[in-house]
Amino acid sequence: MSGVHAVPTRADLESLPLYVAGRTIAGAIKLASNEVPGGPLPSVAKAIAEAASGVNRYPDTGAQGLTDRLAKSLGFPASQIAIGCGSVSLCQQLVQAVCAPGEEVIYGWRSFEAYPIVVQVANAQSVQVPLNAEHAFDLDAMLAAITPKTRMLFVCNPNNPTGTAVRREELERFLDAVPANVLVVLDEAYREFVTDTDVPDGLEYVRSRQNVAVLRTFSKAYGLAGLRVGYAVAPEHITAALKKVYVAFSVNMVAQAAAIASLDAHDELMERVADIVGERDRVRAALLEAGYEVPETQANFVWLPLGEQAAAFSAHALDNKLIVRAFAGSGVRVTISTPEENDLFLAAALSFSH
Repeated sequence: MSGVHAVPTRADLESLPLYVAGRTIAGAIKLASNEVPGGPLPSVAKAIAEAASGVNRYPDTGAQGLTDRLAKSLGFPASQIAIGCGSVSLCQQLVQAVCAPGEEVIYGWRSFEAYPIVVQVANAQSVQVPLNAEHAFDLDAMLAAITPKTRMLFVCNPNNPTGTAVRREELERFLDAVPANVLVVLDEAYREFVTDTDVPDGLEYVRSRQNVAVLRTFSKAYGLAGLRVGYAVAPEHITAALKKVYVAFSVNMVAQAAAIASLDAHDELMERVADIVGERDRVRAALLEAGYEVPETQANFVWLPLGEQAAAFSAHALDNKLIVRAFAGSGVRVTISTPEENDLFLAAALSFSH
């Protein structure tokens, strides 16, 4: 059709970074996506199979069964809980619900790759604050970055991809200093792997403050990454706004059933988490002994701040049939897996010239 121009899309999308998922290569061990190695527990697999028989029907778009189950488990009213298609979906919903176009969202960098994407998609403005020398959030610098246009701060705790965590005294001092009209989002996707008792449970701040929201997910410790379900706990006016920008039916009925079954199997799943934590500490100790810098991690992965060697390390790992997650010029994140797969990774790391 000569003379007919294509429909234009938003010009700013040209600069939008694409979310980079961990690669899957046949025959290679995948240590790139922070998944847990075990499949669904038998009780969860049964719930998935039973739910699958009804997929000709729409799911409950309000996820009321899961919401009520979480309310009981967490000790919050259902009105303070919002379900989303993974916690990443809730990140985007939060920006859409809180920020007008051009208003600012502050977060440490490097952190969760989705933050700059969801902020730009919602027509808000990213303000990235460099991590400190310990590869952790610099909360003082984040406070200094707040302007009258700031509406939200993301604090990923523990941080992805570095695994570092903010402790109680530092976090409370930060929360005390943030203006009351700025929402602090504590992204706790890896909360279940935290063993340091000085790393606080963010839910206690939702109980005591009106400008704190907590994000959690079933993708990591609960092993449901492929079903996409997470939740937010926040003041009631925030969860009400989240539900207004929620894409209807985006949390499917199989995911809802699997999440409820996983909550019912919590103790059994936490035994698997304890095994991963033990392996995390073993892998980090071996890397430190081999001369690598490895920040203390409270998540289910380790971070190697290799800088310009990151790409070469990733290629070396792939030569050894291991897929790790490289951030060019910055570092490499490696998911903790089974003892056997972790040993294969350690052998590859020890044979890399660094």
